[in-house]
Amino acid sequence: MKPRLIVHGGAWSIPEKYEQVHINGVYKSVAEVYPDLLNGISALDAVEAAVRILEEDPTFDAGRGAFLNAIGEIELDAMIMDGSTLDFGALVAVQNILHPISLARKIMEETEHNILAGTGAQMFAQTMGVKEVNPEELLTPRELKFYKEIKNDPNFKTKNPFEPFPKGTVGAVALDTNGNLAAATSTGGTPRKLPGRVGDSPIIGAGTYADNQSGACSATGWGEAILKSLLSKTTCDYLNIFPAHQAANLAIDLMEQRVQGWGGVILIDKNGNYGFSHNTEKMAFAFADESGKIISKIKIENK
Repeated sequence: MKPRLIVHGGAWSIPEKYEQVHINGVYKSVAEVYPDLLNGISALDAVEAAVRILEEDPTFDAGRGAFLNAIGEIELDAMIMDGSTLDFGALVAVQNILHPISLARKIMEETEHNILAGTGAQMFAQTMGVKEVNPEELLTPRELKFYKEIKNDPNFKTKNPFEPFPKGTVGAVALDTNGNLAAATSTGGTPRKLPGRVGDSPIIGAGTYADNQSGACSATGWGEAILKSLLSKTTCDYLNIFPAHQAANLAIDLMEQRVQGWGGVILIDKNGNYGFSHNTEKMAFAFADESGKIISKIKIENK
């Protein structure tokens, strides 16, 4: 089967001055990983590698560049899922790790569990020899400035940034030459979130889902709304009835109608067709088309 790879860098308003770095970031992720997919790496390897590239990029709200929570700390969530087995690994509220997506994969492959959180996840990371970094290595001047602006604002709500601000969760979906699907999502969550807050990204069926019998999806946006609508699983369920693009549109419409949510999805169905949709002003995403050309966009012109 011809491999497929699609990634996203968040669904936001994305001010014009930040558009190009978003486009460049998602382009780089696909450009560096897609040739390896053509050469036979697994879908799991591909989504992990693609997300690692995005976690290193301070443009996005994952790894380096993540938002600060209400007490000025960075807490990271991530999940990776194997569509061939429905197995997954996820972590919640880890600190001082540049590549939480790789730790999520170790949880899936090296433990009896699927989700580890907080102190337990940190202890497991140490056991696995996962390198911890100084908090300053993850913090960017832009995020520190933003935190100081909103820290004591009584009118600020964690939903607010989905229109006026530019950061976003990252994710990847891949189909390999064996027809296996995988999906991965990584995030720093919403700005000024309460410590310990769990968003959609590490929750199966919400921020991430993959099933070889239907498709694979990664979501981005307002986490509480994505959780309530189980957006990624809903999208994959629609794939049993509708084409990929229509399934993506219907899932986003459902989230907006039922829970007044904002966000976007990227997906690949079991036949290798791409789908993507968002109801925010913009969403950064990139994919390799049928010819292998990399398409990188900041918004969908016609939904």
